[in-house]
Amino acid sequence: MPSEFPSATRRVFLAGTATASAMALATPSSADSVSLVMDAPADGGGVQAADRTAIRPFQVKVPDAELADLNHRIKATRWPERETADNDSQGVRLATMQALARYWATDYDWRRCEARLNALPQFVTEIDGLDIHFIHVRSKHASALPVIVTHGWPGSVIEQLKIIEPLTDPTAHGGTAADAFDVVIPSLPGHGFSGKPTATGWDPIRIARAWGVLMQRLGYTRYVAQGGDWGNAVTEQMALLKPAGLVAIHTNMPATVPDDIAKALGAGGPPPSGLSADERYAWDQLDDFYKHGLGYANEMAGRPQTLYALADSPIGLAAWMLDHDIRSYRMISRVFDGKSEGLTRDDVLDNVTLYWLTNTAVSSARLYWESKLAFFAPKGVPLPAAVSAYPDEIYTAPRSWTEKAYPHLVHYNRLDKGGHFAAWEQPQSFASELRDGFRSVRAA
Repeated sequence: MPSEFPSATRRVFLAGTATASAMALATPSSADSVSLVMDAPADGGGVQAADRTAIRPFQVKVPDAELADLNHRIKATRWPERETADNDSQGVRLATMQALARYWATDYDWRRCEARLNALPQFVTEIDGLDIHFIHVRSKHASALPVIVTHGWPGSVIEQLKIIEPLTDPTAHGGTAADAFDVVIPSLPGHGFSGKPTATGWDPIRIARAWGVLMQRLGYTRYVAQGGDWGNAVTEQMALLKPAGLVAIHTNMPATVPDDIAKALGAGGPPPSGLSADERYAWDQLDDFYKHGLGYANEMAGRPQTLYALADSPIGLAAWMLDHDIRSYRMISRVFDGKSEGLTRDDVLDNVTLYWLTNTAVSSARLYWESKLAFFAPKGVPLPAAVSAYPDEIYTAPRSWTEKAYPHLVHYNRLDKGGHFAAWEQPQSFASELRDGFRSVRAA
């Protein structure tokens, strides 16, 4: 989130990525609760075990004892009293968390999610001294365009699972063979099954360099990149670095806020005069976020190591992750109240459980401490860029700001439905946006 953020609850917030130690794959440390299973090389052993830069097949198997411990901790939660406000102004409401806990402890099945992950081609490879986990699904269509898709916080590769089939097999999902993609979905360092750096320096720029190495290592000489949230920060840095083969980017959380708007937001005063309806809508969203939604980001940007409670309490971790942005929280709250939404209860708990089992609450939080980028400020992306503006994102980028922020804008669309986790919530429209956004690049 932006380094244009104001002080105190509105203070400067430096976005970035810190991650923790290189993940032990065959023999996890005591801090790593997940048993990670490395398959033998496909060539029957031609790759030396010491060659950690090789592409190594990967699967995950969580010990039964870890799942039993999680269940025990959920049931042993010490609950606070109910909020005194009759709304969500004090944070995630007690009724929401107790409904989540009941489902998590009695009906949720991690093995279902584990099987879903293990049914996909997963791999790990060492880049710049760190193990990077990724999903890699090739299309059956020969003309498929490779795309690397990067998640954000509090997300993971689980955010993108629903878009794999529409992108790789478009003919079964309303598209044509000409719309096909090969899909690469890495786990950010310090997130999920990627390694946790033991030293500082893993910011979005370093991750962007690593992603360029990854795509080169996979043999792709022409590809595109996509991201939202931290994924946008990494993707834009890739565009600025221009690694060999990268020809365009797409984002569902663009960095477009003009400098004068950022300064006015920082001052905490009224909106500038002359804003269009779309610009005023974006202003109101940002103003509310700066005033009421930055608590989590400020803490992780300033003191990520202090968040020990997130590594000790699954309910504490879940509440912290639910309170990312007000629209996503309210949607998830409705889900646990029995309403039908873009996400299901299992969707939400798959993601939270992944964070819990990999013990990545603190290592992922360091992402915010590492970066010195202004999150919402235009970066002058030199490559063709496509933008999808969702109405319930932290802010819905107006076309006017977007055209100025991306000098080579090739696609802009303002969607009717969807929020911060667009690929997760609205996979069909998201897949369509990638097809439309990169169509001119394919033609070129």
